Amino acid sequence: MIEKQKLKRLYKSGLSMSDIAKKTQISRDTVRYWIKKYKIQKRSRSEAAYYAYWGSRKKFPGFGEKLTIEKIKDLYYKKGYSARKIGESVERSDSSIYGFMERYNLPRRSSAETNNIAYAKQKPSFILKKNLTRREEKLRIAGIMLYWAEGAKLNPNPGGSRMIDFANSDPKMIKLFLEFLRKICGVDERRLRVLLYCYANQNTGALKQYWAKTTNISLDRFTKPYVRKDFLPEKIGKMKYGLIHIRYHDKKLLLQIEKWIKKYLEKTFKGRYQSG
Repeated sequence: MIEKQKLKRLYKSGLSMSDIAKKTQISRDTVRYWIKKYKIQKRSRSEAAYYAYWGSRKKFPGFGEKLTIEKIKDLYYKKGYSARKIGESVERSDSSIYGFMERYNLPRRSSAETNNIAYAKQKPSFILKKNLTRREEKLRIAGIMLYWAEGAKLNPNPGGSRMIDFANSDPKMIKLFLEFLRKICGVDERRLRVLLYCYANQNTGALKQYWAKTTNISLDRFTKPYVRKDFLPEKIGKMKYGLIHIRYHDKKLLLQIEKWIKKYLEKTFKGRYQSG
């Protein structure tokens, strides 16, 4: 005997009676008997032909010999495979996969879901340092505390910040944060960017030269400066070298730093810290 719901699920997934018999270790005649006994609606001739066609394709590596609704759900939804990747494995086009899904009311992913899966599969642009020395651990803590105080936080809203953005006018703080990015986070030097913020009465060229030397970041990685013209006279002299933003475009590193901050605060306050 086989349970009704189990039999119905297996049959609706596209398995033939012979396949169900092998899977449940009962005879094909017994499967046929219980399908009739439970009054499970049989597939139409076109539906049966469609399953037979798909089931006859070459073996799908690691997932058995048949491509069924169950397999589509597993590969497309759970594992995040694209229709093209599934199609390549069974020698069919991605449009054929989508046709199969549409025929059996299997909804396609939204653009947001597709982007999230693609993002999750992206290789990070940084390599975190492991087995830190005592000095390196101090540098890591200094770096995450600096970012907690002066860094841009993740903004999930459309158009919101998804990158490392540390702003300060103190050359020592800038140097310390860059040492943290380079030695602890293992960032890709080529992805570092600098935005200069200054007042209209300051020499932007000279300031860029100063910060290029201070940060050891070449001028070609300085973006267009933000020059403020509507400043108050008493502001003159407040920022001798202007202010710069150290930017690094990798959301995964931003999330990692925010994770470090949260963990450090929770450990320091022993559960009394509440984020948000």
